Formats: sequence, C-alpha cells, structure tokens
Amino acid sequence: MLKQWDNNHDYHSFANTEQVRVKHLSLSLDVDFDTKQLAGQVELQLDYIDKQTTALWLDTRDLTIEAIYSNSQQALQFSLDQQDDTLGQRLNIELTADVSSVIIHYRTSPQAQGLQWLTPQQTSGKTLPFLFSQSQPINARSWIPVQDTPKARITFDAVITAPKGMRAVMSAMNDANAPLTGEFSFTMEKPMPTHLLAIAVGDLAFGELGPRTGVYAEPEVVAAAVAEFEDTESMVEVAESLLGPYPWGRYDMIVLPPSFPFGGMENPRLAFMTPTLIAGDKSLVSTVAHELAHSWTGNLVSNATWRDLWLNEGFTTYFTNRIVEEVYGKELAELEVVLENGRLQEAISATSIEAQTLPANMQDQDPNEAFNRFTYDKASMFVHDLEKRLGRTAFDAFLYEYVQAFAFEAITTEIFVDYAKQTLLKEHCDKITEAELLEWIYGEGMPSWFVEPKSTSLDKVTMALRAFDDGAAASSLMTTGWRVHHWQYFLTNLPEQLSHEALADLDSTFGFTQTNNAEIACDWFRVAIRNRYEAVLEAVSAYLVKIGRGKFVKPLYAELMKAGFETQVQQIYTIAREGYHPSIAVMLDQQLLKAAQ
Repeated sequence: MLKQWDNNHDYHSFANTEQVRVKHLSLSLDVDFDTKQLAGQVELQLDYIDKQTTALWLDTRDLTIEAIYSNSQQALQFSLDQQDDTLGQRLNIELTADVSSVIIHYRTSPQAQGLQWLTPQQTSGKTLPFLFSQSQPINARSWIPVQDTPKARITFDAVITAPKGMRAVMSAMNDANAPLTGEFSFTMEKPMPTHLLAIAVGDLAFGELGPRTGVYAEPEVVAAAVAEFEDTESMVEVAESLLGPYPWGRYDMIVLPPSFPFGGMENPRLAFMTPTLIAGDKSLVSTVAHELAHSWTGNLVSNATWRDLWLNEGFTTYFTNRIVEEVYGKELAELEVVLENGRLQEAISATSIEAQTLPANMQDQDPNEAFNRFTYDKASMFVHDLEKRLGRTAFDAFLYEYVQAFAFEAITTEIFVDYAKQTLLKEHCDKITEAELLEWIYGEGMPSWFVEPKSTSLDKVTMALRAFDDGAAASSLMTTGWRVHHWQYFLTNLPEQLSHEALADLDSTFGFTQTNNAEIACDWFRVAIRNRYEAVLEAVSAYLVKIGRGKFVKPLYAELMKAGFETQVQQIYTIAREGYHPSIAVMLDQQLLKAAQ
C-alpha cells in the first residue's frame, strides 16, 4: 500500500512551525580558521501561532550546543534527539510563557556539511584561507540552529568577527568599503527562506558593474569577473520589465574558488558563482541570469517544501531564457532551450517513469535528489508551453500577477494549482484545460502533445555530425562561427561508439582536451571516457582535482565507473576529495561506493 503524504508538511525539517515560528535571528559568530569552526550565539525571536506552545523544535546537524537562555537570561532546558543521517538532530527547547526569544550558544563542527574551509593553497592568491557556506537545501542547520525549512521565512542581522585583513560578506547588505578590521555587521530586513543564509570570508576585492550591481572575488580573479559579468545591470533592467521592480535593493555576486559545488546559488544580495563561468567570451553567463531570475521566482515566491522545488527552478529556468533572449538575442535563447531539452531527454531515458513528475516525490529521501532535470527542465518546458498557448502578452500578465500574489510567501504545488484554476483556467479556458494543466504537473514523462524545441541555428551542426558519421575528417567540417552551444550540441550528439582514430582526429583538430571552457571539456571527456580513450585520463584527473562543481564531477565519475576505470577513479578521488565541498563529497561518497559494489 502506497504511503499517503501530507503535501503541506516539510518532511525534511523537525521544526514545529505550525505552533511557533522564528521570525528574526541575530547572529554573533567568530570565524576560526585554525579549528575550522564558527563559534558564538544566535538569538531567535519567536512568533507564537499556538499560544499554548511549550516547546521550540529546531533543526541542527553536528552542532555543539553549549547553553540556551531566554530573553530574560533564564537558562532553558533542552535536549537533542538521535542523529538522523540525512536530517541531523532535532533540538528540543522547553519554553515558558514569558519567552519571546531564545539565545543559543553553540559552535559548528569542522566537518559541517554547509561550510567549506579552504587552505591558502586551495585559493587563487595562495596566501590566505577561505570560508564559504552552502545552505541549500538543508545545510543551514549545520552552521545555525534554526527552523531549516523554506516555509519559515526569517529576517536577520549579524556581527561576524574574522581575522584582520580578511573580508566577510553575507546574503545581506554588504559594504564593499568596510575596513578590514576584523568585525563586520550585516542586516537583511526582508524575510527570506533559511536555505538562502550565506557567508563567505577570504581575501576579497570588489568590482563595480552598475549602480546596484557588483562582484566580489579574489583580487587575482576580480578583473576577469567584471569583464565576464559586465551585462548584469542590463539583465536586471530586463527582468524588472517582466516581473516588476527588483525587490532586494542590490544584486551583488561573489565568484568563489573552484570547489564551489554549483553553477550558482541565488542568495539574495550576494549570489554565489562558480569560476567555471569565466570563459572569457560571456558564453556561460546565462547562469548569472538564472540566479538573478531567482530574485523573483525562488527568493520572492518560494517552494514550501523540497517536493515543490519545480516552482522555483522551472519558472526560473524559463525566466532565464527570456532574459537571455532580450540581452543576447533570440538565436542564443533558442539554442539554450534545445540544449535544455537534450539534458531532459537524457534524464528521461535513465530515470524510472514514476520519478518524472514536476513535484519531486522524495519526502523520505535526501532532498538533494529533488535537484534533477524534471524540476528544472521539464518544469521549464511546461512554462514555455503555457506561454505558447496563451501568447506572450497574456502569459506575461499571468506571470507578473502570480509573482505579486505570492510575494514573500512559500507555496506548495497544490496552492499553485488552486491559483491556476482561479486565474489561468478561468481567463484562458479556450487555450488550456484543467486536464492538460494537471497532466503537465502530475503526469509521468512528457505529455503526448509535447513538441521538442528546435533551432535552425543547429542545422549546420547537424550537417557536420552527418558528415563526420559518414567518415569525413574533422578538419573538413564547417565549424566557423560556432558558439559554445553549437559545440555542446555537437559533442552530446556524436555517435555512442567512436574509434580511437576518430576521437584523436577530433581532439587534434579542435583541441577539446586542452579547452579552458569547463562545459565543453566535460562534454568531451564524457565522449572520450565512454569509448575508453585513455589519452584524456591525465586531463580528466586534473579537471576533477581542480573543479568541484557537481554538474561536472558527478557525471564524469559515473562515466569513468561505467567504462571500467574503477582503479583510476579511486586514485583521482583520493586526491580530489579534500578539495570538494562537504555537501558534494557526501553525495560522491554514496555514488562511488554504490557503483563499486
């Protein structure tokens, strides 16, 4: 018998948010690079929903709780439940009638999954260490005891003490001119989900991009980052024209060391970015547009649980494409949708049909599993289909009204469906039916009417693929003027089986193994590994040691294991693991252990 889930409940949090909610937190933390710990206190201001509540339940993972006091300095009784491998531990705090806030003295573990401590040698400057966080999905609890669920929005302020000469920044208002005296103050007055709590400390310089945009990075990287991301202010203006005024004041970014496990992370006022985006030709900056788009779809309107992640990522992926179209042109926007669909079709062929719905029904699994091609790309195809049915003008009006209706709220899939029934299905009943809407959202696989996106810009790539398949030399292929996206399409559509002679011809002609573009390198390495072309193994090893982005390292390790390079995997991973963010290392441990069995 199938288990019945309560779709309003966040199964990845212990917090009793229906009884009492944390509305504001005040952090005071010391950053200790020697012990790899944050230590200090957090004060949590409470909003009682049930006035009879006598307990506060918080999420923690690997935290040492030293003492807890009330706002009147009364010591409060507390206990920690048994450790859950995925969720951590529930912190139970006994409340009395006069408690309006609780003050928790604590310290983090050197192994906190939400924090990565880098040695000087793991940075660009090689002189100072570096710290950065990654709270999404449920790692905020590893560095702050909190109600770690997107349902419970918080405002916060913080005082961070760091070594003199280093700069601390957070997902709050940052002052690029703050003196490096060792103490930094932050304020975030707009309520946001806890998975957007973020901190970074290191040797950081700042480059201005526009009146409300800029980028922090190590001094050795900042000039290249400014050049790569110079169109950010234009992106903000385009986004505002679609979804209304930018709601967070500033849109700054920080380029992190290569071990950052994601392409980007949409922390408000300080989006985290991977250095693999700096290709020198702006070919990968759609990730900047993606994290910016989250400022409306994700940060302003949020998923209530990780089952509902598609509401963040699907709308944001669509919205990204609209920004790219306006700033860089229709051809590039079309190319990106086609590549997006290619990733989706690959996932469809490799994923069980019941997992191919927009809601990520993984309530009893690690919420990291929710970040897949269905919550991103299938959901985006759904939004594109809505635009196609309604027409752009009518759809833009719906999208704008939807975002305004749920601003600063967290919603479930079912809340969205109810909203669509009251608006979309009433106003556009001649263009979409309830059955079609529900098939997109809850149906397994793709709807029968789905038409895969195409781009005439790829016709020249298709011709080159046919010619190469028919035996043409790589040097004879007409590739002049190809964008990165054309090369990606070429590589991902090469025949499954290729001879070593054909691979050597491709590599010597186009220099794939030595490319500085991380996307092209990953796609090429997958092709080469699949065909056991051992000439790339040294470069693959260097790539996996240098880069910690999950999008690249997870499929490359999987490809190596599948091709029978188990010994090489163990050798590479032994060296590379210490440079990976803890959250990605945990996933890779499971992936490689499972594959080795």
